[in-house]
Amino acid sequence: MEYQHIPVMLAEVLELLKLKPGGRYLDGTLGGAGYTLAIAKGIGPKGQVLSTDLDGNAIKNAELKIKEQGLKNINLVQGNFKNLKAIATKIFGEKVKFDGMVFDLGLSSFQLEDIERGFSFKGERPLDMAFGPEIDNATVSIVNKYSLLELTRIFREYGEEKMAYQIAQAIVEARKLKNINTTAELVAIIEARIPFRFRRRIHPATRIFQALRMETNEELKNLAEALPQALALLEKNGRLVVVSFHSGEDRIVKRFLKDNPAVTVITKRPLVPSDAEVEANPRARSAKLRAAAKN
Repeated sequence: MEYQHIPVMLAEVLELLKLKPGGRYLDGTLGGAGYTLAIAKGIGPKGQVLSTDLDGNAIKNAELKIKEQGLKNINLVQGNFKNLKAIATKIFGEKVKFDGMVFDLGLSSFQLEDIERGFSFKGERPLDMAFGPEIDNATVSIVNKYSLLELTRIFREYGEEKMAYQIAQAIVEARKLKNINTTAELVAIIEARIPFRFRRRIHPATRIFQALRMETNEELKNLAEALPQALALLEKNGRLVVVSFHSGEDRIVKRFLKDNPAVTVITKRPLVPSDAEVEANPRARSAKLRAAAKN
């Protein structure tokens, strides 16, 4: 299956990156490769793009698109952006610097909708929401071993779920009878616990799956580790652009940029998608874009 993914606020990202012909840029979260391909075309054949992703399927998909479009200036690495410095220096050497970087912290539509992966609550698949093989915090262990309070915390903090405690309680009760091993089993427990009158326009399992994915992959921790490395790898006046989709992510980015004397914040308030973009791509609705330049 081909990745189908519309990069959010692409025009704004490219404008804020201030692409230089022949420049060197980094896409720390390859995903559907939308930003990577646009940057590679914008900087021309003498420029270089380094793109990373934990998901091997994202790498394979990008390789096909790069070949189809005849681009020769993109380096792809499967890895976690929390290891940004190690990845960049391995490819370009210890003194490597970049003219700009972009992080898109959302999952691609392909990842969210692929029922073969544990990210989706459609179908019945093993409870496995790890982005890549190096992730060992198995989702099935979280669901079956975390305490009531631990589950409540992640559902509330990462899923922003109002019924976090009640859903956590239902999971703890259900697993006393048998382990919860599949997405369908978990969905059934969640649906049974949430009264119809409390259901929103989104599926009742959406926020719980988001929380489990974020806990499995330690997404906020990785972001906090990646940001200072990104700044250290930027040239003077280099641009850092981050698109987030979760309030916790946005708080980390906002605090990092605001409290850092080494950067000048370009976006005093986060940019958000236009109404037209949200209508065309509903997944963009919660996106916030922040950007800064290195002093």
